[in-house]
Amino acid sequence: MHVVKLRRRDSRSVIDRRGQGSSGGSPLPGGLGGLGSARGLPIPMGKGGGIGLLVVIVVVAILVLPKLLGNDSALGGDIFSGLGQAQDSGGLDPATDPDAKLVELVNDITADLEETWADLFAGSSTRFTPAELVLFTGRTSTGCGVGSAATGPFYCPADSRIYIDLGFFRELRDRFGAPGDFAQAYVIAHEYGHHIQNLLGINAEVQRQSQQDPSRANDLSIRLELQADCLAGVWGHTLKSQGELSSGDLEEAIGAASAVGDDRIQEATTGRIDPETWTHGSAEQRAHWFGVGFDSGDPNRCDTFSGSV
Repeated sequence: MHVVKLRRRDSRSVIDRRGQGSSGGSPLPGGLGGLGSARGLPIPMGKGGGIGLLVVIVVVAILVLPKLLGNDSALGGDIFSGLGQAQDSGGLDPATDPDAKLVELVNDITADLEETWADLFAGSSTRFTPAELVLFTGRTSTGCGVGSAATGPFYCPADSRIYIDLGFFRELRDRFGAPGDFAQAYVIAHEYGHHIQNLLGINAEVQRQSQQDPSRANDLSIRLELQADCLAGVWGHTLKSQGELSSGDLEEAIGAASAVGDDRIQEATTGRIDPETWTHGSAEQRAHWFGVGFDSGDPNRCDTFSGSV
């Protein structure tokens, strides 16, 4: 395993619900392919004017996604009002926690993601607010319904939180052959990419377009996931430029991106591949778009909506 050389510090945005028991109710739909967003659709964004002016590309916003901004209220939590939220306290004692080192890594990655995206948003008209990351075991209540470990890691735009059961990382390693701490970092960075899309008002636009034309839902979902992969790569590029990656880290992330491709998951779980049912993209597509972000470090290159993917 290659150790990512991050500065060791805690993020105030990590909430540990492990050990609190499971919340009842019906889980969100998904499976391992649930690695992604509870809802959403991306648009390209750009980084210009030096280190970090993050903007929506105006031409694309006009031609592809009209009325993008100002629709965040469409994802309000009213439809989930009866669910409530778990108390955000507790967690496990680090002295006896078998995953203490992994929790430390999650904290460190989350803190670095916050710093990176705060820099990228600096000077833009959109205010950056960090996403919270919730660690849980089994099931937990969320602004998007009851989150289940079976769904895999996911981002809920209704409460701006990322939800992860740490058991997913063991499944990623043991069942899908993607070990390593940078593989785990990729998963978190991918979910943070969905948070960036949410801050830009993209999820509300996705919901609108999906409702207007349900036949496009799968294609739009795939493009969403691939853009989040690219944004994860952008973060990876910043680590590379700062000399914080070890030899083999890129291969770990590419392996993880490939492992959660729809074709790989379908083949492993059902023995057959059906592209018509994909919602996240193939292993090749996911690895490709992570590489685009990693090589360029430019969110402007993460335009998964122009042409084929």
